[in-house]
Amino acid sequence: MERSVERRAAGPVIGLAVGRGTGPELAAVFERVMHELARSYAVDIGIARSPRTYHSYVSLRAAGGIEHARRLTHADAEHYERFCRTRAGAGTTAVFRTAINAQSLYLVRQRLQAVKVDPLGSGGTSMLLVRDEAQGFYTGENDHSPGTVTRTMSFSREITGKVVALALERARRQWPGCGAGRIVMAYKFHLLDGALDAWVADLAERHGVRLELFQPDTVNRDLIEHGPADRTLIIAGNEWADIMHVVLLDRFGSERQESRYTENVHLHPGVAGLVEYQTVHGSADDLADRDAVNPVATLRAAAAIAERHAGCPGAVEAAERALKSVRARGILTRDLGGRHSTTAVVDAFLDVLPGALADVLPGALAGVRPGAPEPRKPAGPAPVAGS
Repeated sequence: MERSVERRAAGPVIGLAVGRGTGPELAAVFERVMHELARSYAVDIGIARSPRTYHSYVSLRAAGGIEHARRLTHADAEHYERFCRTRAGAGTTAVFRTAINAQSLYLVRQRLQAVKVDPLGSGGTSMLLVRDEAQGFYTGENDHSPGTVTRTMSFSREITGKVVALALERARRQWPGCGAGRIVMAYKFHLLDGALDAWVADLAERHGVRLELFQPDTVNRDLIEHGPADRTLIIAGNEWADIMHVVLLDRFGSERQESRYTENVHLHPGVAGLVEYQTVHGSADDLADRDAVNPVATLRAAAAIAERHAGCPGAVEAAERALKSVRARGILTRDLGGRHSTTAVVDAFLDVLPGALADVLPGALAGVRPGAPEPRKPAGPAPVAGS
């Protein structure tokens, strides 16, 4: 039987799941940053790494024909689900996962009832996107016959209720004392014989809130015409949210997917309390082994996990200060207009991180000494491989 690779620790243990493509490179970045944060805060943080490297879509297609891909898809899903359940049972509260094949991932999300949570906003407007990953057209099973693939999926009153309850709880956390100003639900409800309408009406009455259920094209039209009202909570099916997430980041969050991470909260009782962090960008197989992938989303995810799950207060703010310093010095990967490698960006980030931590929590950290020498500057741009 495969066993996860775990560094024993007296403190919290974080799960790590790695997919193919650029996954191994980003996993190394994650471990490196977690080690530095653990040293700085004098916290013993363990990493429990899944022994399986999960397929990306590209590696899956290269592995063989349709039947072989189906077997590997299910094997990856079963292994990753087991890994999540094992970690949750051991008390782990966070897993960092690099991108893996979507079909395997959605089998796990369906079984563990996953919901993606992402705060968005810029200027004076804030939004919260809660994406229903546990049901609908992205989940389900495929049946094959000559020339035909039949996909069977479901929606349920129970899962819809869990998603709405989680969304309302996260909105209260995001906007303490006032909660969401407007709650919009974006689903293809016209295809469900009126069932979803009825469930939503019952949920609105149960929670004492107004839930506005719209077709995705109506939500898009309103966003284009009026923009989002402040404190808008959007609860959305995958059919809309998967496509629109990057658009919302660009238009209302002043972000790119390459620099962003998100949280996936699992609602199944068997993994209650386990949160999975992932980069928004995919596996980027074309960049694998070139030291060229943008590490910013992984750096941010590591800081968030350290702060929220490993007793490192202030890590998120310090990471943002360090990233701002790195950007100001023009140390960027090629996708952001720079000429630097992944390693060069991470080196620069870790060089300035101690100073950022000292600014956030002066004198409070074991490994950060106020008044320490300025971090060294890179000798110059390090071009990505192949340039």
